[in-house]
Amino acid sequence: MLKPLAVVLTAVLVTYGHPAAAATPRTTTIGDRTAITGESRTFVSSATLPTPPAKSSLTWQPCPNDKIGMTCADLQVPVDWQKPDGRKITLKLGKLNATGTSEGSVLVSYGGPGGPGIATTESVPDWWTRLRERMDIVTWDTRGYGEQFGGLSTGLPCLWTRLPIPEGPQDEADFGRLSDTDRGYAEPCRRKDPELFANMSSADQARDMEAIRKALGGAKLNYYGASYAGFYGQDYARLFPGQIRTMVLDGTWNHSTADWPRELEEMAKSNDEAMRRFFTWCATHDCQDTPGLWRKLVDRARRMPIPTTTANVAYDTRDLQSLALFMARQGAPSWPALAKAIRKADKGDASDFVPAQGLRFPDQSTPVTECLDWPRYPNLKELTTTDARLRKIAPLTGTANTLASATLACIGWPAAVTNPPAPLPKGVPPILGAGAWGESDAVQRALAAVPGSTTIRHDGPGHTLYGFNPCARDLINRYFTDQTMPPQNTQC
Repeated sequence: MLKPLAVVLTAVLVTYGHPAAAATPRTTTIGDRTAITGESRTFVSSATLPTPPAKSSLTWQPCPNDKIGMTCADLQVPVDWQKPDGRKITLKLGKLNATGTSEGSVLVSYGGPGGPGIATTESVPDWWTRLRERMDIVTWDTRGYGEQFGGLSTGLPCLWTRLPIPEGPQDEADFGRLSDTDRGYAEPCRRKDPELFANMSSADQARDMEAIRKALGGAKLNYYGASYAGFYGQDYARLFPGQIRTMVLDGTWNHSTADWPRELEEMAKSNDEAMRRFFTWCATHDCQDTPGLWRKLVDRARRMPIPTTTANVAYDTRDLQSLALFMARQGAPSWPALAKAIRKADKGDASDFVPAQGLRFPDQSTPVTECLDWPRYPNLKELTTTDARLRKIAPLTGTANTLASATLACIGWPAAVTNPPAPLPKGVPPILGAGAWGESDAVQRALAAVPGSTTIRHDGPGHTLYGFNPCARDLINRYFTDQTMPPQNTQC
C-alpha cells in the first residue's frame, strides 16, 4: 500500500482569480521589480499608531546559545484550552528588542508546522533590521514541536519521520488497509502524550498567540505568519477578531472557506496552471512536443508505473505529477530539465524525476497538526468521487499536491478533526496577504470576506515574499508600523 519514504518535494499551492479594486493604478519600478501602485490607504483609528504595551508579565533572559542579542522567556499555557485550569505546558518565547524607540511588537511565526521560531529568527536576523527600528520582534517555538525540530517549547515525545503519500485505495479492502496503516503510524506518537497529541491544531496555536499577546502587556496584536503559520493567523482572526491591529499572511493558503470541495478544485486548478505555464514556455523554447508526451505518459503510468534505474523505484501517475509540479513551480531555470525528464520517461526511463538526494517518493511529515486542521475522507465513495472530479478539472496534474492527496494520510487517524476550515467572521480588520504564483490567489480567497484587505502579488516562483522580495518587505514593514495598506493590485 505505501511506498518507501521520500523527501518532501512540494507544498500545496492554490490559485484563483479575485476582482481587482476599481482604483486607477500607476506603474513604478522598485529595484528589478515592477510595482503597480495607486493611492495607499491608511486605516485611521485609535489604533493607527502602535501604542507601547503595558508592562509585560514575562521574565526575559539571554536565550540558550544566543549569538544575536535575543532574549527568551517561558510562558505557561493549558495543554487543552477547553480546560484552562488543567495541565500546563511551556512555550519558549524569543525577542529581539527594537533598535530605536519601541512602538510595540510584531509576533512572528515561520510555519512548518513546527518551524522553530527562535532558531529561525537567529538564522535570519537581517530580515528584521528595518522593522526593528520601530518595533520589537517576538517569536515562539510552537507547542508539540520540540527538540527534534530544534524547538524549546514542550514537545510531543514521539519519533517524527517522513511518511510517503499513500496510494489511493481501489476498493473497500484497500481503504481498510490504509486506515490501519495510518493509525499504525499515529498510535506510537499518540500514546506518548494523548492529551497534547489531540491539542495541536492551528486553533490551539492561535489560542497560544492570544496568551502571548496578553503576556506581552495586552496591546492589540501585530502578527506575521508565513506558510503554514498563515493558518494560525486565520484561526486567530476567527477566534479573536477584536484583538488584531495588523496581520500579514505570507505564502499561505485558504483555511477560511465554507466550501471545502470548491477549495480542493481551486488547488487542482492551480497545479494545472503551473504545468500549462511550463508548456507555454516550451512553445517557444524547442520543447513543443512535451504537452503531448506528458498526456501520453500520465495515461501510461496509470496502467503501469514507469521504471527508473534506481532500485525499487518506479513512478505511477500521481508520483510523476507531483515530481513534475515541483520542477514546474521553480520557474524557467528548471524547465529545460523538466522537458528532458518527460522525454526520457516517454522512452521508458523516469530516472530524471528521481530526486538527486534524500528520499525517493513524494512524502510528508507525520501529520499531527494537519490531521486536526483539514477534512478527511469518511469513506471510499467520497474519496473516489473527489478523485474523479479533480482529475476532470485538472487533467494534467490530477490530485497531486493537493490536500485531497495529502489527507490520505489522515484516514484512520486516532484523533478527530477539531479545526476544520470555516469562514472569517464580520468585524475582522483589514489583513495584508502576500505570495508568489498560486499563493497570492489562495490568500486572497481567504481574505475575500474581510473588507479593505489587500494581497501583494509576485508573478513568479517562490514560497513566501518577506524574506526574499525587498519590494514586498518594504510594503509589509510600512503596514506594521503605520497601518498603511498597499493599494489593490500591488505587484512586487
